[in-house]
Amino acid sequence: MKYRRLGSSGLKVSEIGLGSWLTYGDATEKDTARECIRYAYENGINFFDTANAYNRGEAEKVMGEALKEFRRSSYVLATKVYFPMDAGPNDRGLSRKHIMEQCDASLKRLGADYIDLYQCHRYDPETPVEETLRALDDLVASGKVLYAGISEWTGAQITDAVGIGKRLGLRPLVSNQPIYNMIERYIEKEVLPVSEREGLGQVVFSPLAQGVLTGKYKPGQAAPSGSRAANDRTNFVINSYMREDVLACVQKLEQLAGEIGGTLSQFALAWVLRQPGVSSAIIGSSRPSQIEENLKAVDLVLTDEVLARADEILSEIEGFAPLR
Repeated sequence: MKYRRLGSSGLKVSEIGLGSWLTYGDATEKDTARECIRYAYENGINFFDTANAYNRGEAEKVMGEALKEFRRSSYVLATKVYFPMDAGPNDRGLSRKHIMEQCDASLKRLGADYIDLYQCHRYDPETPVEETLRALDDLVASGKVLYAGISEWTGAQITDAVGIGKRLGLRPLVSNQPIYNMIERYIEKEVLPVSEREGLGQVVFSPLAQGVLTGKYKPGQAAPSGSRAANDRTNFVINSYMREDVLACVQKLEQLAGEIGGTLSQFALAWVLRQPGVSSAIIGSSRPSQIEENLKAVDLVLTDEVLARADEILSEIEGFAPLR
């Protein structure tokens, strides 16, 4: 495994991270989830990402239980706050009340004394950014949180937050967690340049486009039984990729990956990691063998010629990037 600094902070995270969205606590049985987490840890992954909203806290519980067997200081544990956790008007968002209460609730579910990276899961237009940043800063001062980050904020929102934080003398945000893969590339225009300027590293989710960039979904064919696309409980995001033009291009990308000695998923991860502003690519896994394959991406070298050929193939997608 290789490691990168998380933005301009001193924290080192594995280039491949393990997440729990749509898997742990829901689609993946607990024992299998523990096997995946154990395999990831034993093979160098030190960055583990979850969120309070993933299956209403169940993913945090599974992640926390599985990581208990390892020395706490040896891994980086990340979770998030924003989405509704109950029906009340204050059970959502980035108010001081919700952030403080949910941090304590996450710590309890995780069975941890502190959270390494606490992230604002989305931008909250109903709460002053200053209130949110002060709450995060107080959590860091208390020792409950070591670093603070955000997820899916725009370049303008990041610039505004960084400016407010500097004016108030608060500890800086260190990361942003956006969607980023070969098909969805909106962050390249503004988010990446702004983040690099302000010292935020990207810990990107869905680098394999919900599994589409593994090549298992074929044009003109039904989704394989048991796959994410075939599950109505988990296919609400992947459906945006399940188009004939997208799947046809994926087949060509898979052929290109084979030419350079890799699988499509390894190619897709190496493609994401080519960006110096990306600190870690977060994968999901329902079995250890998927992690084993994906870990090899850190050693796959992509030449300028290969990257140009990939872009040529991707340009065949109607309305090329982003899809949504």
